[in-house]
Amino acid sequence: MRLSELAYETIEPDPQIDGLTADSRAVLRGFLFAALPGVKTDGAKFIRQAEENGAAAILAMPGVTSTLPVISDPQPRRRLAQLAARFYPRQPDIIAGVTGTNGKTSTARFAAQLWTLLGLEAGSLGTLGAQSRVFERALEHTTPDPVMLHETLDAMARAGVTHLAMEASSHGLAQHRADGVHFRVAAFTNITQDHLDYHSSFEEYFAAKGRLFSDLLAKGGTAAINMDGEGAEGIVELARQRNLPTVQTGVKGRDVKLVDCKPHMSGLALEIEYGGYRYRADPPLIGGFQAENALLAAGIVIASGARASDVMLQLANLEGAPGRMEFVAEIAGGGVYVDYAHTPDAVATALKAIRPHAPGRVIAIIGAGGDRDKTKRPLMGSAAKDNADFVIVTDDNPRTEDPAAIRSEVLKGCPDAKEIGERGEAIAAGVAMLTEGDVLLILGKGHEAGQQVGDQVFPFDDASVARDAVADRMKELG
Repeated sequence: MRLSELAYETIEPDPQIDGLTADSRAVLRGFLFAALPGVKTDGAKFIRQAEENGAAAILAMPGVTSTLPVISDPQPRRRLAQLAARFYPRQPDIIAGVTGTNGKTSTARFAAQLWTLLGLEAGSLGTLGAQSRVFERALEHTTPDPVMLHETLDAMARAGVTHLAMEASSHGLAQHRADGVHFRVAAFTNITQDHLDYHSSFEEYFAAKGRLFSDLLAKGGTAAINMDGEGAEGIVELARQRNLPTVQTGVKGRDVKLVDCKPHMSGLALEIEYGGYRYRADPPLIGGFQAENALLAAGIVIASGARASDVMLQLANLEGAPGRMEFVAEIAGGGVYVDYAHTPDAVATALKAIRPHAPGRVIAIIGAGGDRDKTKRPLMGSAAKDNADFVIVTDDNPRTEDPAAIRSEVLKGCPDAKEIGERGEAIAAGVAMLTEGDVLLILGKGHEAGQQVGDQVFPFDDASVARDAVADRMKELG
């Protein structure tokens, strides 16, 4: 593809463009290098390296010069996404973007499952990677950089995926990574405090989430909104301003309404109303909040054109996402679960949700990530203290911070908790406490298969470590 064709403007000279990247180290001959301004450094500093590596053109802020043809744009991040969408033009026919603080992964996975159960070739894209029956790829970020994102969308479409539920993170939306995606449905789960280490205020955080509805959802698209989630009314207003139709879900939902939710040992008994009809479903999902995610997923699929009665009949067949209220082991009549909850609201929600499934005590293991929002750490400890019978504070992903300092900040919210720094030892201690009817909920890392300490990532999977601890405990018990 010639540069002028890619840029939609006349550029001389007009080289052939064979690839795109914002990483000067990844530049190959014929690539366009996007010199993006960053938080820590300016990509313009690496133009010389890109030239030496064989770049054919540069995308940069106005005023940046190069010996190569330059596309100047005051918003180069957005322009890169637009260029990537043209360079990789194929996308699944129906794409639903899912944003919010908590529940994005489960909602996206549920929507993909429902489409698949209805006989469609569907997939999901987000924290757990890009997945479908015909395609699988690991991804580094919930919302990948625009080049990787659009190359993945193109590959999924070529593989035959026609329906996709895609997580849209606040970072990705603020940095225009998802610009150029043809969203036909936009879904909102909830918004609570998170990522204030990146966004300057909660209002800015909400505005980033809101871009999915105000800027990216196609004209004539539909907004699916969990009306039980914090911030829902603000999203309804964004939809109203654009005259977008909405599908509202949940107890407060106008369309897919949750009439009743009864937790039991193996799942949830749901009663749902849609269009004047009542439906019952008993999906094997742990935690009442999963009912919100399941109904929002149903709203997404209905908004995409599926018949509501067909969708309702398939809700009973949903399966939970890995690391999301996932049952991993049982010992001495007690159960062990792992969950990804890593915000104060998510910790409280997860513990409240597991309570009806626990005839005995609820034991929680929590930690907090390093190099992230420090203000939420004592709030996470407080959420655990208020909603569990016993709390163990351990390390999460300390990254470049002192693990002991992080734990001390979490402990400010739960001063009576037991502190065990080494995560494996903490899990073993939690398993050892289990008696008949107890539940151990290991929070924070969910599906993650590694623990980041400093600049290194060491193999560590909460579910596997918990199963090993259970096996060791059973040997001790004879």
